[in-house]
Amino acid sequence: MAWFYLIIAAVFEVGWPLGFKLASLHADRFWTFIALSALSMVLSGIFLYLAQRTIPISTAYIVWTGIGAIGTFLIGLAFFGDSASLLRMCFALLILVGVVGMELTDKA
Repeated sequence: MAWFYLIIAAVFEVGWPLGFKLASLHADRFWTFIALSALSMVLSGIFLYLAQRTIPISTAYIVWTGIGAIGTFLIGLAFFGDSASLLRMCFALLILVGVVGMELTDKA
């Protein structure tokens, strides 16, 4: 169950930078997106707390931030026209390899 909590925490981790981006693009709904960002931060923290009760904090934190970073990167590519250069893709892949590696070695 702890890994499920960690995945939920990481999804909410993606929510707050997305909310900030949307707030910067839609001035008419600025406070709505800022409030959603704040809610996402709180929920991300709560689920990280629940996950790290079982998962070592070093593993939980790296996986949480890594999934958050990769998720935000992919949203930027898909919806905001962020650069998809080969080097950026390679470095994102390195983050993903690190996240998977932390998960696999946690069980060893």
